[in-house]
Amino acid sequence: MSFRLSARSRARMTGVHPDLIRVVEAAIAASPVDFMVTEGLRSTARQAALVKAGASRTLKSRHLTGHAVDVAALVDGAIRWDWPLYGRIAQAFKAEAARLGVPIVWGGDWTSLRDGPHFELDRRAYP
Repeated sequence: MSFRLSARSRARMTGVHPDLIRVVEAAIAASPVDFMVTEGLRSTARQAALVKAGASRTLKSRHLTGHAVDVAALVDGAIRWDWPLYGRIAQAFKAEAARLGVPIVWGGDWTSLRDGPHFELDRRAYP
């Protein structure tokens, strides 16, 4: 099945690095699970609020520079947070990123504070 990004998801990628946008667009078409983009570029005030709320641990988020996006899985049009859905979405992101030659990092691969909805451009290639 081939999914497409909504206008809302596209708007949420305003300010996101073009290479990451290409990966997101390719991943949605290849993903076995529909998803929406919930957040891309973030202000420092928003990031500080997320840290204060415990939803993030850093004030140096890749969202601040447009090098990260967060997604939410959609099942029958409803947002779902079931961990296995994000692994399936990540497989599509990783495969499409490799095909496009864009190195990415999935937050679900982190050893602490695993973040299944988070995808970012690899800092080694995109400082």
